[in-house]
Amino acid sequence: MAHHGQRPAKGSGKGSPAHRGRAAGSGSRQGKPASRRAPRTEKVVFDAPAAAPEEPRTFRLGAVPGATPGRWIDTWKRRLPHVALELVPIEVAGQREALDDLDAALVRLPLDDAALHVIALYDEVPVVVASTDSHLLAADELTTADLDGEVLHSLSDDVLGPVEVPGTVPARGGPLSTADAIATVATGVGIVLVPMSLARLHHRKDADYRVLADGPVSTVALAWPRARTTPDVETFVGIVRGRTANSSR
Repeated sequence: MAHHGQRPAKGSGKGSPAHRGRAAGSGSRQGKPASRRAPRTEKVVFDAPAAAPEEPRTFRLGAVPGATPGRWIDTWKRRLPHVALELVPIEVAGQREALDDLDAALVRLPLDDAALHVIALYDEVPVVVASTDSHLLAADELTTADLDGEVLHSLSDDVLGPVEVPGTVPARGGPLSTADAIATVATGVGIVLVPMSLARLHHRKDADYRVLADGPVSTVALAWPRARTTPDVETFVGIVRGRTANSSR
């Protein structure tokens, strides 16, 4: 206890710096707000199921002789590499029946059937095929009047339909296949009328052809059963019509 009249020790009073320091320190500890923790960031994981892989399948495309779907098939392979395309050769005489087992086919018109979708694609000009020794090849282009007196072979697989050329003489022996008829005219016996693509398909060194300006054309078309208009068929139709992968149907 301090004696009466004795001053308190320096620095020990209420107002002393030491007291103020202690008070301040004590108050500071009690009043200091709790430090804020940064919010936890968690990776959001989406548990959506992965898309089921498409079932392997094949698109079966028929094609009559002379049809050339090569560029469309190339586009198909780039656009749908996971769907195989099988090119199936078919004959004009059996093209309707063949469509029952195909997804679609390049056919020759006429092909009248209400159960089919048919889109005409292009017309082929007819040509006269003759031996390279024939006088007919001296012209750049022929007309039916130029064929007067020529022996004309009929075809068992004819795609131009019944063609009557006034002044021509029917060949003996009955109809021949296109390949056999062209082989025959190459020997110098008669002429044959076919679409240009078939003349090119059966090209020979000893035969050549000239366009028949006033002859009947052959129309190539794309056909498929109405009841089987699948997404793959719609894709092929779009390719044939020149639509891009981003075009709407």
